[in-house]
Amino acid sequence: QVQLVESGGRLVQAGGSLRLSCAASERTFSNLRMGWFRQAPGKEREFVAAISWTGSSTAYSDSVKGRFTISRGNAKNTVYLQMNSLKPEDTAVYYCAASRSTWVYSRVAKSAEYDYWGQGTQVTVSQ
Repeated sequence: QVQLVESGGRLVQAGGSLRLSCAASERTFSNLRMGWFRQAPGKEREFVAAISWTGSSTAYSDSVKGRFTISRGNAKNTVYLQMNSLKPEDTAVYYCAASRSTWVYSRVAKSAEYDYWGQGTQVTVSQ
């Protein structure tokens, strides 16, 4: 069982930046591909970004492409989400997820592909 703990969410003004972190308990963290999803009030959970085992491959939703960057530090068992130029519509609970499946670009945005989930961290972007 992999435990995932997110941190870094807070209230920020529009145009600001935040970096979310997700720490994993897994010893073989480097064998997990990781993703970030988010869920706004009254909406379904949506894909934000994903990164492969080695970090050589990444994927982003159209809504965050060019503003958000996913990265990982395998030595620290941590995945990061750097969020710049934040907008009020980025307000949501952000979830970290891990998968043991092979990276398949067409499938990384599907929540069903992920085996483990964190509890989430709240990001609120004010006008």
